Amino acid sequence: MSNPAAIPTAVEDANGDGRWISLHKRFIAEAKEKEPEVLIIGDSLIQLMAQNEIWDKLFVPLHCLNFGIGSDQTQNVLWRLQNGELEDFAPKVIVICCGTNNHEHTPEQIVGGILEIVKTCQKKQPQSQIVVMAIPPRGQFDNPLRQKINQINSSVCAKVSGIPNVSFFEIDPNMFINPSDGSISHQDMYDYLHLTRQGYRKLAEPLLDEIQTLLKNFLSADTISTSEAEF
Repeated sequence: MSNPAAIPTAVEDANGDGRWISLHKRFIAEAKEKEPEVLIIGDSLIQLMAQNEIWDKLFVPLHCLNFGIGSDQTQNVLWRLQNGELEDFAPKVIVICCGTNNHEHTPEQIVGGILEIVKTCQKKQPQSQIVVMAIPPRGQFDNPLRQKINQINSSVCAKVSGIPNVSFFEIDPNMFINPSDGSISHQDMYDYLHLTRQGYRKLAEPLLDEIQTLLKNFLSADTISTSEAEF
Protein backbone atom coordinates (compact mmCIF):
# COMPACT_ATOMS: atom_id res chain seq x y z
CA MET A 1 0.00 0.00 0.00
CA SER A 2 1.32 3.44 -0.94
CA ASN A 3 2.20 5.93 1.76
CA PRO A 4 0.68 9.41 1.12
CA ALA A 5 3.26 11.02 3.42
CA ALA A 6 6.05 9.68 1.18
CA ILE A 7 4.58 10.56 -2.23
CA PRO A 8 5.99 13.88 -3.55
CA THR A 9 3.07 16.31 -3.58
CA ALA A 10 2.96 20.00 -4.43
CA VAL A 11 0.76 22.19 -2.23
CA GLU A 12 -2.54 23.05 -3.87
CA ASP A 13 -2.83 26.78 -4.57
CA ALA A 14 -6.13 27.09 -2.72
CA ASN A 15 -5.88 30.88 -2.29
CA GLY A 16 -4.87 31.53 -5.88
CA ASP A 17 -1.85 33.72 -5.02
CA GLY A 18 0.87 31.24 -5.98
CA ARG A 19 2.95 31.96 -2.87
CA TRP A 20 4.09 28.41 -2.24
CA ILE A 21 5.45 27.83 -5.74
CA SER A 22 6.97 31.32 -5.72
CA LEU A 23 8.90 30.49 -2.54
CA HIS A 24 10.02 27.21 -4.09
CA LYS A 25 11.36 28.99 -7.18
CA ARG A 26 13.08 31.61 -5.01
CA PHE A 27 14.82 28.89 -3.01
CA ILE A 28 16.13 27.30 -6.21
CA ALA A 29 17.50 30.64 -7.39
CA GLU A 30 19.07 31.43 -3.99
CA ALA A 31 20.81 28.09 -3.79
CA LYS A 32 22.29 28.50 -7.25
CA GLU A 33 23.42 32.06 -6.53
CA LYS A 34 24.75 31.68 -2.97
CA GLU A 35 26.01 28.06 -3.00
CA PRO A 36 25.40 27.47 0.73
CA GLU A 37 27.49 25.10 2.81
CA VAL A 38 24.56 24.40 5.14
CA LEU A 39 20.91 23.93 4.17
CA ILE A 40 18.05 23.76 6.69
CA ILE A 41 14.78 22.44 5.25
CA GLY A 42 11.33 22.11 6.75
CA ASP A 43 8.09 23.77 7.79
CA SER A 44 7.22 26.93 9.76
CA LEU A 45 9.43 25.88 12.69
CA ILE A 46 12.35 26.30 10.32
CA GLN A 47 10.94 29.22 8.32
CA LEU A 48 10.38 31.42 11.38
CA MET A 49 13.93 30.86 12.60
CA ALA A 50 15.15 33.06 9.74
CA GLN A 51 13.10 35.96 11.12
CA ASN A 52 14.89 35.80 14.47
CA GLU A 53 18.15 37.58 15.24
CA ILE A 54 19.63 34.23 16.29
CA TRP A 55 19.63 33.25 12.61
CA ASP A 56 21.75 36.22 11.55
CA LYS A 57 24.06 35.79 14.53
CA LEU A 58 24.66 32.04 14.45
CA PHE A 59 23.68 30.57 11.10
CA VAL A 60 24.33 33.19 8.42
CA PRO A 61 28.09 33.11 9.17
CA LEU A 62 28.01 29.38 8.31
CA HIS A 63 26.82 30.21 4.76
CA CYS A 64 23.45 28.72 5.64
CA LEU A 65 20.18 28.94 3.72
CA ASN A 66 16.70 28.44 5.19
CA PHE A 67 14.25 26.50 3.00
CA GLY A 68 11.33 26.45 5.45
CA ILE A 69 7.72 26.92 4.33
CA GLY A 70 4.86 27.18 6.81
CA SER A 71 2.32 24.32 6.89
CA ASP A 72 4.46 22.03 4.73
CA GLN A 73 4.08 18.33 5.35
CA THR A 74 6.62 15.62 4.57
CA GLN A 75 5.22 14.98 1.09
CA ASN A 76 5.44 18.71 0.26
CA VAL A 77 9.06 18.97 1.38
CA LEU A 78 9.79 15.83 -0.63
CA TRP A 79 8.27 17.38 -3.77
CA ARG A 80 10.37 20.52 -3.35
CA LEU A 81 13.57 18.53 -2.97
CA GLN A 82 12.81 16.39 -6.00
CA ASN A 83 11.98 19.43 -8.11
CA GLY A 84 15.03 21.65 -7.96
CA GLU A 85 15.85 22.65 -4.38
CA LEU A 86 18.85 20.31 -4.26
CA GLU A 87 20.26 21.17 -7.67
CA ASP A 88 23.29 23.21 -8.81
CA PHE A 89 25.10 23.40 -5.45
CA ALA A 90 26.82 21.03 -3.02
CA PRO A 91 26.03 21.65 0.67
CA LYS A 92 28.21 20.02 3.29
CA VAL A 93 25.37 19.70 5.82
CA ILE A 94 21.61 19.32 5.30
CA VAL A 95 19.27 19.64 8.29
CA ILE A 96 15.70 18.31 7.99
CA CYS A 97 12.80 19.15 10.30
CA CYS A 98 9.22 18.32 9.29
CA GLY A 99 6.30 16.09 10.20
CA THR A 100 4.42 18.12 12.80
CA ASN A 101 1.84 19.18 10.18
CA ASN A 102 1.02 15.65 8.98
CA HIS A 103 -2.14 15.51 11.07
CA GLU A 104 -3.97 13.02 8.84
CA HIS A 105 -1.14 10.50 8.74
CA THR A 106 -0.13 7.74 11.12
CA PRO A 107 3.23 7.78 12.92
CA GLU A 108 4.42 5.00 10.62
CA GLN A 109 3.47 6.99 7.53
CA ILE A 110 5.21 10.12 8.81
CA VAL A 111 8.35 8.16 9.60
CA GLY A 112 8.23 6.77 6.07
CA GLY A 113 7.92 10.29 4.67
CA ILE A 114 10.90 11.54 6.66
CA LEU A 115 13.02 8.57 5.58
CA GLU A 116 12.07 9.19 1.94
CA ILE A 117 13.34 12.76 2.34
CA VAL A 118 16.61 11.39 3.72
CA LYS A 119 16.92 9.03 0.72
CA THR A 120 16.32 11.92 -1.68
CA CYS A 121 19.00 14.01 0.01
CA GLN A 122 21.43 11.09 -0.13
CA LYS A 123 20.73 10.51 -3.81
CA LYS A 124 21.00 14.13 -4.89
CA GLN A 125 23.73 15.22 -2.47
CA PRO A 126 25.80 12.11 -1.63
CA GLN A 127 28.62 14.20 -0.14
CA SER A 128 26.37 15.86 2.46
CA GLN A 129 26.11 15.07 6.13
CA ILE A 130 22.37 14.78 6.84
CA VAL A 131 20.85 15.73 10.19
CA VAL A 132 17.27 14.71 10.95
CA MET A 133 16.01 16.99 13.69
CA ALA A 134 13.50 15.68 16.21
CA ILE A 135 10.01 17.14 15.93
CA PRO A 136 9.60 19.49 18.91
CA PRO A 137 6.78 18.86 21.42
CA ARG A 138 3.56 20.84 21.15
CA GLY A 139 0.59 21.76 23.34
CA GLN A 140 0.72 23.45 26.75
CA PHE A 141 0.20 20.14 28.56
CA ASP A 142 0.68 16.49 27.68
CA ASN A 143 -1.65 15.44 24.87
CA PRO A 144 -2.08 12.75 22.18
CA LEU A 145 -0.07 14.74 19.64
CA ARG A 146 2.92 14.83 21.97
CA GLN A 147 2.72 11.07 22.32
CA LYS A 148 2.50 10.72 18.54
CA ILE A 149 5.55 12.96 18.11
CA ASN A 150 7.50 10.94 20.69
CA GLN A 151 6.69 7.77 18.77
CA ILE A 152 7.81 9.33 15.47
CA ASN A 153 11.04 10.65 16.95
CA SER A 154 11.94 7.34 18.57
CA SER A 155 11.29 5.43 15.36
CA VAL A 156 13.23 7.83 13.13
CA CYS A 157 16.15 7.85 15.56
CA ALA A 158 16.30 4.05 15.51
CA LYS A 159 15.98 3.79 11.74
CA VAL A 160 18.68 6.33 10.85
CA SER A 161 21.09 4.91 13.40
CA GLY A 162 23.91 3.27 11.54
CA ILE A 163 23.16 4.90 8.18
CA PRO A 164 26.41 6.46 6.93
CA ASN A 165 26.48 10.27 6.98
CA VAL A 166 23.04 10.49 8.63
CA SER A 167 22.47 11.51 12.26
CA PHE A 168 19.50 12.27 14.50
CA PHE A 169 19.41 15.55 16.42
CA GLU A 170 17.54 14.81 19.62
CA ILE A 171 15.81 17.57 21.55
CA ASP A 172 16.37 17.34 25.30
CA PRO A 173 12.93 16.71 26.90
CA ASN A 174 13.69 19.38 29.50
CA MET A 175 14.51 21.99 26.86
CA PHE A 176 10.85 23.00 26.53
CA ILE A 177 8.91 20.77 28.92
CA ASN A 178 8.74 21.53 32.65
CA PRO A 179 9.53 18.18 34.34
CA SER A 180 7.37 19.02 37.36
CA ASP A 181 4.04 19.22 35.51
CA GLY A 182 4.81 18.47 31.86
CA SER A 183 3.89 21.97 30.74
CA ILE A 184 5.36 24.11 27.97
CA SER A 185 5.75 27.81 28.74
CA HIS A 186 4.44 30.52 26.44
CA GLN A 187 7.85 32.12 26.94
CA ASP A 188 9.31 29.28 24.85
CA MET A 189 6.38 28.69 22.48
CA TYR A 190 4.04 31.65 22.21
CA ASP A 191 1.16 29.52 20.90
CA TYR A 192 2.47 26.24 22.35
CA LEU A 193 3.75 25.24 18.91
CA HIS A 194 5.87 28.01 17.36
CA LEU A 195 9.00 29.15 19.13
CA THR A 196 9.67 32.53 20.71
CA ARG A 197 13.07 34.24 20.68
CA GLN A 198 13.88 32.45 23.91
CA GLY A 199 12.73 29.14 22.44
CA TYR A 200 14.87 29.56 19.35
CA ARG A 201 17.89 30.40 21.50
CA LYS A 202 17.44 27.15 23.42
CA LEU A 203 17.16 25.17 20.20
CA ALA A 204 19.74 27.00 18.12
CA GLU A 205 22.79 26.61 20.36
CA PRO A 206 22.90 22.78 20.48
CA LEU A 207 21.89 22.62 16.81
CA LEU A 208 24.74 24.97 15.96
CA ASP A 209 27.16 22.75 17.90
CA GLU A 210 25.98 19.74 15.89
CA ILE A 211 26.39 21.54 12.57
CA GLN A 212 29.82 22.92 13.46
CA THR A 213 31.03 19.47 14.47
CA LEU A 214 29.90 18.03 11.14
CA LEU A 215 31.52 20.88 9.22
CA LYS A 216 34.82 20.25 11.03
CA ASN A 217 34.57 16.54 10.24
CA PHE A 218 33.81 17.38 6.63
CA LEU A 219 36.84 19.69 6.49
CA SER A 220 39.09 17.05 8.08
CA ALA A 221 37.96 14.41 5.59
CA ASP A 222 38.46 16.83 2.72
CA THR A 223 41.98 17.65 3.94
CA ILE A 224 42.87 13.96 4.15
CA SER A 225 41.51 13.34 0.64
CA THR A 226 43.54 16.26 -0.71
CA SER A 227 46.72 15.03 0.99
CA GLU A 228 46.24 11.53 -0.41
CA ALA A 229 45.66 12.95 -3.88
CA GLU A 230 48.86 15.03 -3.65
CA PHE A 231 50.83 12.03 -2.40
